[in-house]
Amino acid sequence: MPALTLDHLSFIWPDGSVALSDVSGTFGDGRTGLVGRNGSGKSTLLRLAAGELTPTSGHIVRTGDIAYLPQRLTLDVDRPVAELLGIARPLAALRAIESGDVDPAHFDAVGDDWDIESRAHAALADAGLPPEALDRTVGSLSGGEAVLVAIAGIRLRSAAITLLDEPTNNLDRDARLRLHDMVRGWRGALVVVSHDLELLELMDDTAELYRDELSVFGGPYSAWRAWLDAEQEAAAQAERDADKALRKEKRQRIESEVKLARRARTARKAEAEKRVPKIVSHGRRMAAEVSAGRLSTEMREKESAAREAHEAAERRLRDDDAVRIDLPDPGVAAGRRVATIGDGERSWVVQGPERIALTGPNGAGKSTLLRRLLGLPVAWCDEAAPTPDAEQAPLGAGLHAELHVEHVGYLPQRVDGLVEEASVLDAVRAAAPDTPDRELRNRLARFLLRGATVERPVRTLSGGERFRVALARMLLADPPPQLLVLDEPTNNLDIDTAEQLLDALRAYRGAVLIVSHDESFLARLAPDAVLELRDGRLSERELAPVA
Repeated sequence: MPALTLDHLSFIWPDGSVALSDVSGTFGDGRTGLVGRNGSGKSTLLRLAAGELTPTSGHIVRTGDIAYLPQRLTLDVDRPVAELLGIARPLAALRAIESGDVDPAHFDAVGDDWDIESRAHAALADAGLPPEALDRTVGSLSGGEAVLVAIAGIRLRSAAITLLDEPTNNLDRDARLRLHDMVRGWRGALVVVSHDLELLELMDDTAELYRDELSVFGGPYSAWRAWLDAEQEAAAQAERDADKALRKEKRQRIESEVKLARRARTARKAEAEKRVPKIVSHGRRMAAEVSAGRLSTEMREKESAAREAHEAAERRLRDDDAVRIDLPDPGVAAGRRVATIGDGERSWVVQGPERIALTGPNGAGKSTLLRRLLGLPVAWCDEAAPTPDAEQAPLGAGLHAELHVEHVGYLPQRVDGLVEEASVLDAVRAAAPDTPDRELRNRLARFLLRGATVERPVRTLSGGERFRVALARMLLADPPPQLLVLDEPTNNLDIDTAEQLLDALRAYRGAVLIVSHDESFLARLAPDAVLELRDGRLSERELAPVA
């Protein structure tokens, strides 16, 4: 029996925009990775399934209780860790009983969970935390630790159905590996929205939400992708064959109609010239007209069937709009010094069109180091921070960063540097003031920002649209950046757009400094060096090969 069933599900936002329309499908009892392009409605679908939103029409059938982890976890820093685990009430009751309080309400609160504290310690161990963390507050955790504790708490409560929305977005490498271990041993139905290819490989099934159709494939992402690529290749061949057949039927119909027209003219001429008796010529003409009508109908039916086959073949082909990222050539010579970063013991020079990856655990100060390089205010800027005003990420006394070029493009984790009241066109024009509006519009269209959208205020844009504006603003700057500084760029990208960015960075003739926890993305980028920032020190390390 399916864990979740969606029956003609639709949802319309209060402003009238349609998020989902007539979606039907099921999720099974195992682990399912839910994929789809940005804006396809994946997060909205999870919120509907979790009961956070009410469908405009249609309904959802659930076979048990649901636990839901949103993409952005809102945390109260004073909240006890036990609450984040979801066990505060039975734990408090258990400890009251152990201290001698025999109030019956405590026994009711504990129920059958007499081992709740030991199970909580095991859950914390899964999150990489010691047993004493149970008595701490959320503010003492990093953002990544808080996400892992929340997921561990869901496992601890044994919900029948669990929904996770981009759980690895802000997890460092070690935290991602811990989450992967949790997922491997998951019990119950699990639906995960993610662009993390390593996590998607742990799924039993892959579901895709595409143009309001939910389809489920039995296997992990790589198997589904191989099937989709093969299916699209077959669809392309079928479309070519159907087009060829249609052109053939159309040509034959035209040729037949020309022959029939000639015969009709010959018959009419013979009748007019009275070369044969009138009754004979009239009979021949009538027979020819009947034969011509029958043949014409037959030929048109064949052409119509060929056209229907061609249209069916075309429908199998995907003609998705895709972000097309073409980076300009900034003309950075191979020997040009671009930037220097280092610690008290060693320095690394970014030179020419090199690609340098900066990795390290959450809270190590990677984003802070980038801002120091760029001469920006150094405040906490890691997405993993529990709250925006958390303590500044510490940097070792010897860490330093220096720019040697003038033109730099910077894409922070939080897309918060845009003027909210400015139009999309104005926001991008500020970075390329000498580029004609017509050319800017053409270039913005490559980022799927077209028509009236470019006139809308930034404040009205969706999260995905805001990110594309920030990306376009950086990449379309004039003069072009000699150095691109990217802080966790794949957090906001669907898989296909991340591939477009990857291809563009590979071909880029400027320097790239990228912070990322996405090991698969970095491995495919093949950077010239991978630096790890840990405990205030930088060191080089190797990336694991792409699986």
